[in-house]
Amino acid sequence: MLITGLRGVGKTVLLNTFERIAEDAKFATAFSEITHETDFRPMIARLARRTLLSISSIDRMKQMGRRAVSVFKAFSIRVPDGPEINVDIEAALGHGDSGDVGEDLTDLFVALGGAAKEHKTGVVFFLDEIQFLARRELEALIAALHRVSQQALPLTLIGAGLPQIPELTGAAKSYSERLFRFPRIGMLPADDARRALVVPAEEEGAGYEDAAVEEILAFTEGYPYFLQEYGNHVWNLAEGPTIRRKDALRARRPVQLHLDDNFFRVRVARCTTAELGYLRAMAAIGDGPYRSGEIATRMGRSGPQNVAPTRARVIEKGLVYSPSHGLNAFTVPHFADYMRRSSASSQRDGKAAPNA
Repeated sequence: MLITGLRGVGKTVLLNTFERIAEDAKFATAFSEITHETDFRPMIARLARRTLLSISSIDRMKQMGRRAVSVFKAFSIRVPDGPEINVDIEAALGHGDSGDVGEDLTDLFVALGGAAKEHKTGVVFFLDEIQFLARRELEALIAALHRVSQQALPLTLIGAGLPQIPELTGAAKSYSERLFRFPRIGMLPADDARRALVVPAEEEGAGYEDAAVEEILAFTEGYPYFLQEYGNHVWNLAEGPTIRRKDALRARRPVQLHLDDNFFRVRVARCTTAELGYLRAMAAIGDGPYRSGEIATRMGRSGPQNVAPTRARVIEKGLVYSPSHGLNAFTVPHFADYMRRSSASSQRDGKAAPNA
């Protein structure tokens, strides 16, 4: 399963919940968040070591478990200063040590799956921000999981990331759509958003006026993280056990400032002038999605090919994704509003808003 959605909709929360479910079922689990700096092979080696030792203690390992240790040792040989398992088992020859990450990862996953099956358990890997994997790494991961699936071994992956994941996996391996489910999560329906505010308050002996809830829902549009922050701020501002409309209105400004400082601004902190110009051009057009040609025109360029390198960088940084061919959208809810506010603020302060 690869969960997709914008920032702040609860993908990581779901991963953590699924991990607890797997652990309650006595599965061996391992969790990692991928970043631009993640070195794929060492990461997988660390995760494999953790799950392998969770399947069984070394002194109780059966035949397939000991084989998995030998394949793991072969896989780790190619990881400088990589993780080790201190046991007197030789590294497998010709399995997990070819240097081709796809072949080696397949050998490792098959061996882990075999050990889990022998010990009547399962292995679940949890990978967050999976869109940051390089194509070669994503291809290797998909191929290894495909082989495990073909052999009906109890090893699987639950990942999460931005909405471009189905497209990325499809480009990496054509059979990905048959291998994975791609549930997409987004804004909460109005009734669920209302419960997200009201139920926790009621559990603490407090409550909301209907008018207060409506004000909050109008601002947050059901996005889980925004609901969480608004609920936090209005709770702290309200004077009585009933949160009223006036409390919701008083909290709006602090909520906006908090989101600007802690949710939006941190996401553009690493942007170059050209990248900021691209984002501001998108926001100036409206709320999107945006055609590449429109963005180029807004930036004063003759065609989308002239801004393609900048587009590629903001996609790589996880700020923009392509919902379909030729279209672009922000990965963060309300980000266009933030870019327009920050651009207007820069102009009021006498600073030029970068657009190139």
